[in-house]
Amino acid sequence: MTTRRKVIVHIGTSADGYIARPDGDLEWLTSRPAPQGFYGMNAFMKSIDTKVLGRKTYEASLRMGATFDSQSRSIVFSRHPRPANAPSGVQFVNGAIGPFVSRLREQPGKDIWLMGGGELIASFLDAHAIDEFVITVAPVFIGDGIPLIAKRHRHVPLDLQATERFEDGVVQLHYRVQKQP
Repeated sequence: MTTRRKVIVHIGTSADGYIARPDGDLEWLTSRPAPQGFYGMNAFMKSIDTKVLGRKTYEASLRMGATFDSQSRSIVFSRHPRPANAPSGVQFVNGAIGPFVSRLREQPGKDIWLMGGGELIASFLDAHAIDEFVITVAPVFIGDGIPLIAKRHRHVPLDLQATERFEDGVVQLHYRVQKQP
């Protein structure tokens, strides 16, 4: 029996729930000296083989020096056409999330990392297409920015699976999304 691939949001936030400043700046997060294992991210990266992200997150990743290669599949949700300079290994999609995720889960592979941003995470959540959240909370308030999840009326119960506190005051929360009828 094959295990169902999970869609996991693994993301860093400020203590007041923002994933970036209004202009997308992450200095408050990236300037922290990370502990060995990078808050469990190195181990997490071995458990996934597909990254799903929104266009703005994709573009911000490129500006920060990220590379997208054939070692893992990268899928960008975008209402815009595929940029001419996009690496060949990056797939651009624009369609209904539910059916897309169902097809993706049916394919053999490891878990799927839903990277963000807040609008895409909200859309996946509304489509009941997220299994888990791993939220790494930095001990800083930034006051304004891009929220972890875009504001909409919703009620999504979570089951706390684990917590971890790091020496530098960072706390990691691991939740499973409860299945809704």
